[in-house]
Amino acid sequence: MKVSLKPITKENWYECTKLKVRPDQQEVFSAPVVYWIAESKFLTDFELRAVYKEGDAVGFIVFCNRADENGNHWIPALMIDEKHQGGGYGRAAMEQLIELLCDMNATRLMIGHRPQNEAAGGLYESLRFKKVSEEPVDGEIIRLLEIS
Repeated sequence: MKVSLKPITKENWYECTKLKVRPDQQEVFSAPVVYWIAESKFLTDFELRAVYKEGDAVGFIVFCNRADENGNHWIPALMIDEKHQGGGYGRAAMEQLIELLCDMNATRLMIGHRPQNEAAGGLYESLRFKKVSEEPVDGEIIRLLEIS
């Protein structure tokens, strides 16, 4: 599966706001894409990417372009549109993002997911993200990928 990660620009931002999760996933991904776009205008270490398959936006990713005080690069959000879930786009997007962050010399990637989001947990585990703790932190299971 080949996808591309494209920056959010004035040409594609509105298309990205149309991406959404299924109604039963609203609790898991409660902030709409437009929220992340707005927040990125004030938090300069947030970078946004649209996930494209050919010419169609199929998902959305938010990541931090700078490490925190512990050397962690956080990935606050990964979302695949309801019409495109189950097609391998999440895995392909994460593989591309890991490569991008490696190119930025990141060595520790952190991501969280709600405990009930078993699909996300399985995906991150299959990509070698290890649980940092068994108990949720601020409602999320936190995972770490160390890159050597």
